[in-house]
Amino acid sequence: MYPLNAVRKRDFIMDFNQKLQHLRRQKGITQEELAQALFVSRTAVSKWESGRGYPNIDSLKAIAAYFSVTVDELLSGEQVLSIAENDTRQSKSRLQDLVFGLLDCSMIIVLFLPVFAQRAGGVVSSVSLISLHDISQYLKWLYFGIVLLLTAAGIAALALQNVTFRLWHIVKAKLSLALSMAGVLLFIAGNQPYAASLFFVFLIIKVFFVTKTR
Repeated sequence: MYPLNAVRKRDFIMDFNQKLQHLRRQKGITQEELAQALFVSRTAVSKWESGRGYPNIDSLKAIAAYFSVTVDELLSGEQVLSIAENDTRQSKSRLQDLVFGLLDCSMIIVLFLPVFAQRAGGVVSSVSLISLHDISQYLKWLYFGIVLLLTAAGIAALALQNVTFRLWHIVKAKLSLALSMAGVLLFIAGNQPYAASLFFVFLIIKVFFVTKTR
């Protein structure tokens, strides 16, 4: 056991995970009890104490308040700044997931919105994708495929926001942008200007958002 003042005196040679362990043991509580007090999972506390990660700013403040220490006594100024920057990046990533997810999910309306040109007897009318029948089945299935893939990508982006799988975080935005671009090109090639325009507008929104959040 280390008393609290001993932890403070040894701040300059102790890492955050060591400080957290000593503070918790000095208080005589388990990781589970600390997790409940901080409203986080026991896995998170275990991760912090093993040195495999740091809490976010809010959790860091909660830890400092719980043990009656300052944030500076837990981490150096550079570490706090690094955590704050990481929190900002994560907030931007979550916001991007939300925007991309909502945009992609909304593409399902193309199935029912009259944005497809149908030519019959020299007359051009606007119909939904479901009602479109004057094209080959192959092309129609391609239209359905791109719409459903985008919708699935949107659902995945919303449902998997908290997933820590690195590869998913790398490809999710690129996948959404690639599918939108493919939709634009597909509908242009199929001579469907209204559908292509709709996909293009959504693509521009995504590109604009990506550039603004970097």
